[in-house]
Amino acid sequence: MDSQKSYNENSIIVLEGLEAVRKRPAMYVGSTDINGLYQIIYEVIDNSIDEALGGYCKQIDIRIFKDGRIQIEDDGRGIPVGIHHQTKKSSLETVMTVLHAGGKFGSEGGYKISGGLHGVGVSCTNALSSKMITESFIDGKHYIQEYEKGKPLYDVKEIESNGKKHGTIQTFIPDNSIFSDVNISAKQLLRRVREQAYLTGKITFTFLDERSEKYKVPYYIYFEGGVKSYIRSLNKDKKALTEIIHIKKNEENTEVEVGIQYSDDIADNILSFANNIYNPEGGTHLTGFKSAITKTINDYAKKINVIKEGEEGLTGDDVREGLTAIISVKLQNPQFEGQTKMKLNNNEIQTIVRNVTSRELETYLSEHPKEGKNIIEKVLLAARARKAAKAARESVMRKGVLEGGTLPGKLADCSERDPQKAEIFIVEGDSAGGSAKQGRDRKIQAILPLTGKPINSEKYRIDRVLDNDKLKDLVIALGTGIADNLNLEKLRYNKIIIMTDADVDGEHIVTLLLTFLYRYLKPLIDKGFVYIAQPPLYKITTSQKDYWVLDENENIKILDELNKNNIKINSIQRYKGLGEMNPEQLWETTMNPATRILKQIKIEDIEETDKVFDMLMGNFVPPRKKFIQLNAKSAQLDI
Repeated sequence: MDSQKSYNENSIIVLEGLEAVRKRPAMYVGSTDINGLYQIIYEVIDNSIDEALGGYCKQIDIRIFKDGRIQIEDDGRGIPVGIHHQTKKSSLETVMTVLHAGGKFGSEGGYKISGGLHGVGVSCTNALSSKMITESFIDGKHYIQEYEKGKPLYDVKEIESNGKKHGTIQTFIPDNSIFSDVNISAKQLLRRVREQAYLTGKITFTFLDERSEKYKVPYYIYFEGGVKSYIRSLNKDKKALTEIIHIKKNEENTEVEVGIQYSDDIADNILSFANNIYNPEGGTHLTGFKSAITKTINDYAKKINVIKEGEEGLTGDDVREGLTAIISVKLQNPQFEGQTKMKLNNNEIQTIVRNVTSRELETYLSEHPKEGKNIIEKVLLAARARKAAKAARESVMRKGVLEGGTLPGKLADCSERDPQKAEIFIVEGDSAGGSAKQGRDRKIQAILPLTGKPINSEKYRIDRVLDNDKLKDLVIALGTGIADNLNLEKLRYNKIIIMTDADVDGEHIVTLLLTFLYRYLKPLIDKGFVYIAQPPLYKITTSQKDYWVLDENENIKILDELNKNNIKINSIQRYKGLGEMNPEQLWETTMNPATRILKQIKIEDIEETDKVFDMLMGNFVPPRKKFIQLNAKSAQLDI
């Protein structure tokens, strides 16, 4: 009864201005971690991109100051400053402080093509910044307004005449009381800028980071070739099987640009964009493209009598194997899923992209029979491999727990059946596996020893990969199935911990296992289930206590500190393998949930990750050789 009385008219809170954004930031920018931080930066850059797409902007400058301030300047039209008819405030202040206000909603003088209709972008950046300064250069004048946490400190004011200068400067400091991490990665931001330079074409970007030696002078980015240049960059470390097929057409007020190239890779890499914004979950433009390429290549295979009447056709997976593609659409009134624009939802775009891609690709294949032959040979090989892979997957499923089979003989399972509480250690070697089995917590910790090195999953298709008993045992132990048969609800352990020796061989095994997980069980990484154990390399025994030391750098620091404080060192033991530790030591240093250190595997940039795996583990030797030559001097040798 008391609780009912406490809920009355005073319990209803109306948030004014941008207070709603500060109260529930994740609703507007996706999260309050590092991804949300990048989102508020991208929102400002996207406004400048919108000016470029409209033909009003030729240069965009991005600068990070030593004190953490971020500045984005463009040479567009500037933000209007006249009194807005609805808010009765300056249009500049309206854009910066009112949700759903901007030039993306109307038609006259606004944007025909823009990043979206949410209209909360730059105002969200303002709300989630401790300080922000907006400067507008328009009609030969220079205007400014400053804000703290989204609230203006004074009315928009003219500070000087600027002659012919035009554009906008946005300077802001992300609020560290909102974001858990405000340490911006120059590499990640530059990757986004380079992506925009490819997609926009003929726009100059400059990037400067005062915190970095590498970028303390302006770094210029400019691409003439647009999508073709982007494809060339994505495939620079792969052996191309075709030239780049480039399609660019306007249809129903929508510009469709598609780049296609096949390589000898066994994975595909398809990126989709709407109004220059990357859509990681695809959407209607991606659906239309996939439908078009599957139908067109099947039709071409029948036309040249490779597939006979009544024979099984090629699947979508077959025609996408080894395919690198960019789908970029520029449209009016885009509809996205969520403010972070993960997915494009405009239904009409599916038909437009499908029709344009089908028509132009059909023409291309008819006029380029050599390229068509290379594509058909590639997809037919993929089809044969698919059938072999299906048999291999079904074999694993039959032998796995899903159909009542037994678990791998080497697996020491735990008694816990709740996946959220259970964890599995994938351990290098029988010796270490024996210590781990004796030292573990049998209730929650399972142990799967792997003897020797697993097969390189980057070089072989899934049928060859699953011939490898080590990886087959791992799939059966996890219980999820694999590839397109994968079912996360069947996962038996929510922590999958790779535990190898702290040496070069151990690191190689980690790389091989991560390659396998990334290529065939990637949702396990996406959901944060995969970890790497951090076993110590040294044990330093002193007269006062023992120190477990993670690596060489930490060893040097601890020894220096002990010598400085005149603490006697009794012994230094180096562990070349996990098997050298007794069960109690292995538990204490590496397996005890209360004291251990685990490294969680995350994929922050799918494009970069894909390139690294392909370069280091794939069949094409020259880029790997170049990488080794460039980095050999910085390698830490295990001696």
